[in-house]
Amino acid sequence: MPVAVPQSFQYDYVPETKENLDWADLPTIDLSKYSTPEGRQELAQTLIEAIRTKGFFYVINYGIPQSAVDRQFALGAKFYDLPLEEKEKYTPDLENGEYNGYRPAGRSALGGNIRDRTEVYNIPKFDGYHPRDHPEVIKENIGEIEQFARSLHTNVLDPLHVLIAIALELPEDFFTNLHKYENPSEDHLRYMMYRHFSPEEIKKIGDGLYSVGHTDLGTLTLLFRQPVAALQIKDHKTGEWKWAKPLDGSLTVNTCDALSFLTGGYIKSTVHRVSVPPKDQNQYDRLGLLYFARPQNDLPLATVDSPLLKREGFSQNEFEQGGHKVPTMGEFVKLKQTWQQRKKVQHRELENQEIVPGFKGKYHD
Repeated sequence: MPVAVPQSFQYDYVPETKENLDWADLPTIDLSKYSTPEGRQELAQTLIEAIRTKGFFYVINYGIPQSAVDRQFALGAKFYDLPLEEKEKYTPDLENGEYNGYRPAGRSALGGNIRDRTEVYNIPKFDGYHPRDHPEVIKENIGEIEQFARSLHTNVLDPLHVLIAIALELPEDFFTNLHKYENPSEDHLRYMMYRHFSPEEIKKIGDGLYSVGHTDLGTLTLLFRQPVAALQIKDHKTGEWKWAKPLDGSLTVNTCDALSFLTGGYIKSTVHRVSVPPKDQNQYDRLGLLYFARPQNDLPLATVDSPLLKREGFSQNEFEQGGHKVPTMGEFVKLKQTWQQRKKVQHRELENQEIVPGFKGKYHD
């Protein structure tokens, strides 16, 4: 039987914006310091301060070559070059919360009730619990994609989870044990495409946003550098919106709902949104490469038994405070994804709808 040979192609990044945007001042976690106990302690304190105040931070020196990152962008671009009818073959049951596979554009209404032009392709982690078919361009390179996804766990997520455990005065392997790659969970790699609008269409989008303020539902989200400026973050302390600057050789990382539940709200889920790019970039499509980390599906999202959390008075999350049943991670993913994926006719439809007792779906201004 013939063996598929990976194709050779590249991705060309567009020029960075020259506009003077109000950039966020984000801390940087340099994983070259991670190898010593002293370095881990230093990084743990930097990290907990970063996620308590900003919610977002950069990670550098994570040991994955830029060529491997470039290759993933190239694969994502090739996927989005496919005809719509080919991509739509891989659309799951979005209305009932399934999300691995292809989500076509036009399922949400932007400001001015303009239909969105955002496409998503999610590739679940390779744990044996998520059998999926893929188009040829993905199938032919699936071994390379798996290697890349696994390297994100080993090189990035495991160290960050250790640092969070140290900061919370827990055993170093506390969070890594909840995120073991071989355990069933809803981690996934994502190629995400924001198609551009014409200047006339942009004027009709009242709030100028591709995606309104929201939170992610796992523990950590990894975003690879994309020079088309669009990501904006809401500072935890000031409430101000700032642009996230694409930093060479970095990952931009944010904290998510599950980590907030597990820490009784001590670590907050980061509010962020995606804006129409600045004027010198809004003629470009914007391709994103992301990874979403989530703890194992059977984990109850109860506040963990941390000495630091007890001292600081963060002993109960919103489920526990309200006397509600604490959902498992798998249950929460299913319910919030159903809320997110459902096709919407009006802008900000389903806002404040109860997703699970004790938690409502919110859009953030």
